[in-house]
Amino acid sequence: MSDCGCQVQAASTADQRRVLGIALALNATMFVVGTVAGILAQSSGLLADALDMLADASAYTIALLANARPPAFKRRAALASGVILALLGAGVIVDAVRRAVTTSDPEGLAMFAVATLSLIVNAAVLRLLRRYREGEVHLRASWIFTRADVIANLGVIAAGALVLATGSRIPDLVIGCAIGLYVLKEAAEILRNVRAERATMVEPS
Repeated sequence: MSDCGCQVQAASTADQRRVLGIALALNATMFVVGTVAGILAQSSGLLADALDMLADASAYTIALLANARPPAFKRRAALASGVILALLGAGVIVDAVRRAVTTSDPEGLAMFAVATLSLIVNAAVLRLLRRYREGEVHLRASWIFTRADVIANLGVIAAGALVLATGSRIPDLVIGCAIGLYVLKEAAEILRNVRAERATMVEPS
């Protein structure tokens, strides 16, 4: 009897779903934690970080839905992820500008502590997703989302330390805008991947 490879493919799909499910649960939890902490600490950086977590949770949900679907569905899932990320990046920048023209008094210690917790979570998720960073387009999108989160966490940790050291709100506003710009760059990378995938695939009629 010939081996069609169905069992291997099914095991691979089940493993992907398990990893994405863990990543989704962790990011959804950290979105809630980060949002509450960002509001209480009056921190643009923490709110930006929390929205990045929400974007990740959305990406993992879309990737779960795309699993075992045709390539065209997976490209559409990655496209949706990129658009969501772009919208959230723009929203982060708008919020940072709003806080700059109004008043805010960010809590540096809360920024440092929550961002450190987020970094631990995202580093664990990034490790889980590492095997898929060269995989299908919807899985590469998930890897890119998580990589962006790790960079954002490091930025918020640095900003929290500066707020603690100087008592100025400027580092928080700067990191909020910087995260927004970085998120937009990552969204552009996902969309480029989708276009490249479309260019190399021929859809069946």
